[in-house]
Amino acid sequence: LGGQPHVAASARRTAGVRGDLDHFGALGFLQGLLTVLRDSGHTGLFVVLDEVETLQRVRSDARDKALNALRQLIDEVHSGRFPGLYLVITGTPAFYDGQQGVQRLAPLAQRLATDFTTDPRFDNPRAVQIRLPGFNQKSLVGLGLTIRDLYADAAEMPERVRKVVDDGYVADLALAVGGALGGKVGVAPRLFLKKLVGDVLDRVDQFDDFDPRQHYRLTVAGSELTDVERNLAATVSGDSASADDIDLEL
Repeated sequence: LGGQPHVAASARRTAGVRGDLDHFGALGFLQGLLTVLRDSGHTGLFVVLDEVETLQRVRSDARDKALNALRQLIDEVHSGRFPGLYLVITGTPAFYDGQQGVQRLAPLAQRLATDFTTDPRFDNPRAVQIRLPGFNQKSLVGLGLTIRDLYADAAEMPERVRKVVDDGYVADLALAVGGALGGKVGVAPRLFLKKLVGDVLDRVDQFDDFDPRQHYRLTVAGSELTDVERNLAATVSGDSASADDIDLEL
């Protein structure tokens, strides 16, 4: 009963469930959930369908069915059937622009069509589709400061967190993490936030005498990196491989 396509009748009888839940029923349940949330005093529901580009790797019939479901969901939201629902669908440019993604279903492509040939500085944040620029040093530091402030709000000693992990230290840590990845700031956010929260903020909050400038040195182990991050780190350490490093038996 956790979303499996096939559930034994005996299990359904035990749970008191009758019949199958199709996409029509699922949308009805979503509508009911929004009503419950509204009557409970909540503003609404924020739903994120993340990494939908994975649809490009499924069978063509399943992909077409999923794309049509997205089209239907978008139409239902636009018609006002789900008041209080904020829907976000994330995917790569290849999914939105490629022939194996949104462009495969013309009605869906028409609904999501957005002109990105203009200057990115003037992108319309109200458009149906928004492009996300990569991180630079300034935006990475801004992200770190936001996370620091959110952490401090719930910390046992919020003022100490803000004082010890000040803006200057957050900027220094962001620069160090980016440097460990060959200066490629665009792939650094995951590792940067992991180090900031797990290695610095948690310790500042738990240990009164912990000062990250004195007691912490950034270390990056290969086991905690993704493949992309590991390749970038190798260019910094000088361990990157080249064609000359491959032994060929002739």
